[in-house]
Amino acid sequence: MIRKAKQEDIQKVAKIYDEILDQQEAGNARIGWMKGVYPTEATAREALEKGELFVCDEDGTITAAAKINQKQEPAYKEAGWEYKAREDEVMVLHTLVVSPGKAGKGIGSKFVAFYEDYALRQGCRYLRMDTNEINTNARGLYRKLGYKEVGIVPCEFNGIENVNLVCLEKKL
Repeated sequence: MIRKAKQEDIQKVAKIYDEILDQQEAGNARIGWMKGVYPTEATAREALEKGELFVCDEDGTITAAAKINQKQEPAYKEAGWEYKAREDEVMVLHTLVVSPGKAGKGIGSKFVAFYEDYALRQGCRYLRMDTNEINTNARGLYRKLGYKEVGIVPCEFNGIENVNLVCLEKKL
């Protein structure tokens, strides 16, 4: 079940961030994040406080999380968006994570389906998201789910320098 996060979920979400960062440090993943910089427990806590953090809860085990809101990253201004939507028509998915132990089981796809349904319920038919250029797994998933890469924008992203941010979109 995907639901809005609660205070008691923060440590579990931060643990998923750390597991992914550990996988990257071990050379088993290419995400483009930095331990201690992004994402951190503070990332999850800030999203929770704004009511924007969602989790996948499987019988009390948090297996995935993401932030969903209408705030587009500053770098998005440089992307070549196909759809010229107003800001109030756009929903954005940020920092989608799946616990490495649960990867490959369709949880990411289910989370994106939830995001799409949530966007429609909020009156948003235009979906946007981003990922690091080196995150080929995420890029493949989003492509499979019908998202189009509209540009790669060099930027500083959440305190990480020299990121090539892949901007993706979909119209519902």
